[in-house]
Amino acid sequence: MATGSNQPTSQSINIPGRNRDRLLPDNDPAIFSSPKLSPSSVLTLEDTEKLGIPLKTPWTFWYDRYKRNLSAAEYEANLKKIYTVRTVQGFWSVYNNIPPTGKIGLASYHLMRDDRRPLWEDEANIKGGYWKMRCPKNKTPLVWKELLLALIGEQFKDLISEADMIVGASVSIRDRDDILQIWNNRSVEASDAKVIKKLGELVPGLDVSGAFYKAHQAHENFESGGSRKSSAQTGTSPFNFRHSPIHSR
Repeated sequence: MATGSNQPTSQSINIPGRNRDRLLPDNDPAIFSSPKLSPSSVLTLEDTEKLGIPLKTPWTFWYDRYKRNLSAAEYEANLKKIYTVRTVQGFWSVYNNIPPTGKIGLASYHLMRDDRRPLWEDEANIKGGYWKMRCPKNKTPLVWKELLLALIGEQFKDLISEADMIVGASVSIRDRDDILQIWNNRSVEASDAKVIKKLGELVPGLDVSGAFYKAHQAHENFESGGSRKSSAQTGTSPFNFRHSPIHSR
């Protein structure tokens, strides 16, 4: 559950340092053998964050490895928190010192506002949803980077309802095309949002025509109690799917 404010931020900010040098040593094997940062790197990050340019809200990096047919408990156990960043410099320190998307195998990275977990059953997320699209592997690194910068720079603020808020993004590496998701706080406010159009503008040439939006409560294995069960366990879903194609407008 998020501990920060659930209100939309008041303005967008510019994110410097797109090509800045690494702030942490790039020869630390603990960093590249696992998406979790080493203790020494965390100490360096804490020092960096004290002097950095503050973000509007904290953002938390998460990681999970792809496994089929996980129970709710197994999925949560498989989800690993990497670090919560509060400054621009802290963001770059983490981003530059975890393995790039092309080297994590079948796994996912998530960046979530405050300390929200990337779980649609989580109390902080149950009224929200996500925009989802496939991404060609050769474009994934650039698209993911630009998407993260748009998130922490609050570039989606004016493209959604005043009652809504973008709360995270996920990239899932798969055998063929990869999968991108952009999470919002209120599914009922999503119909007029121009989030996918903005993503297409961030990466010219990116095909966003196959993108669609889906509310978390439209999942056939969604239950208000927060369990994640297979369709065989839950039977027929009591929810109607909110699963519609998104046009770039």
